[in-house]
Amino acid sequence: MDDKTRTELEAAAFRGLVKHLQKRTDVQNIDLMNLAGFCRNCLSKWYLAAANDKGVAMTDAEARERVYGMPYKDWQAKYQKEATAEQKRRFEETKPLHAEISGHNK
Repeated sequence: MDDKTRTELEAAAFRGLVKHLQKRTDVQNIDLMNLAGFCRNCLSKWYLAAANDKGVAMTDAEARERVYGMPYKDWQAKYQKEATAEQKRRFEETKPLHAEISGHNK
C-alpha cells in the first residue's frame, strides 16, 4: 500500500471514531480513560499536536470542537456528569496506562 492511500485510510478511520464518539454522548470521558487510557480530550490533543507539527495554526478550543462536534463548554454542560468517587479512584489507579501526548505528559 502506498503512503497516500495509507494516510487516507487512517484519516477515514479517525473520522469514523470521532463521529462515533460524537453520537455516544452517554459515554463519559473518565470511563474511556479508565478502560482504554484515552478519551475525547486525548484525541483533540493529538489532533492539535499534529496541526502544530504541520505548522497549521489551531487553538486547543478549535481542536476540541473538531472532536466534540460543538464547543467543549457546550458539550460539558449538556452531557458531562460529575465523576463518582470510584471513577476518580480508578482514574488515579490507571494513570500509568493513560495515553502519551506530545507536550502534555509530565
